[in-house]
Amino acid sequence: MEPHSHHHHNPTEYNRAFLIGIILNVAFVIIEAVYGLVSNSSALLADAGHNAGDVLSLVFAWAALSLAKRKPTDKKTYGFKKSTILVSLLNATLLFGAISIIAWDAVNKFRNPVEIQGDIVMIVAGIGVVINTVTALLFFRGQKHDLNIRGAFLHMAADAAVSLGVVVAGFIILKSNLLWIDPAISLLIISVILWSNWKLFSESLNLALDGVPKDLKLEQINNKILEINGVSSIHDLHVWALSTTDSALTAHIVVTNEQTDTMIHEIQEMLEKDFDIHHSTLQIETLSAHLHCHSCEE
Repeated sequence: MEPHSHHHHNPTEYNRAFLIGIILNVAFVIIEAVYGLVSNSSALLADAGHNAGDVLSLVFAWAALSLAKRKPTDKKTYGFKKSTILVSLLNATLLFGAISIIAWDAVNKFRNPVEIQGDIVMIVAGIGVVINTVTALLFFRGQKHDLNIRGAFLHMAADAAVSLGVVVAGFIILKSNLLWIDPAISLLIISVILWSNWKLFSESLNLALDGVPKDLKLEQINNKILEINGVSSIHDLHVWALSTTDSALTAHIVVTNEQTDTMIHEIQEMLEKDFDIHHSTLQIETLSAHLHCHSCEE
């Protein structure tokens, strides 16, 4: 059985990435909206609206990571770490909304093709490719370990893909005047974005419902605890996410000897090392007491 490989990730290191990403994208939204009006390009205006929504999602994600650093209170005993999960779910939902807007615009363009200034569209969209790619790369390293960082990465990568599609569409239209190319490329890009975002949405929803994080397997955890000397059985084992990077565990451990302090320390050390679980609460029960406990579930 392979132990859970982990990378204890510090979200605060992305403060600069969020700041740079927000500044770059706010500037680009303004440029894209202005030139969308100048060139009479509904594609640029739609993309500007989509980018504006993604800037908002970056602000939300950054705010959630800041909230996660706040200390626990009497009413929020785990602090505000859960906000990172809720914002991850919100970001995935926002991206579905953005996809719907782009799809609606593409369908309308099939019905009513619009003449656009291909050269202006290509230049502005090309700037968008660069800005969104740079922003996405700021979050690339952490996107495998944090759903919020992954959400930011996917939003920016999706924007870069959409902008690239607009560049290609602008070039083809400029050379051939085939107006249907623009909506066709948009729908192709949407299908790719939809697949990636569905995985983000389902993972976020699972964590919001206190499901077991996808990189943790309850059976593996159960078996590793049973390997500890003196452990007879386990019941009421629960694992859930405190945030997009932290997990918690509770369990009732039935033991055959009285060396409970040493055993608890050994189990918690194993959970940290093999599964990156740093918040565990263990209730120890002796074998004789457990045999008389009719309410205990194996």
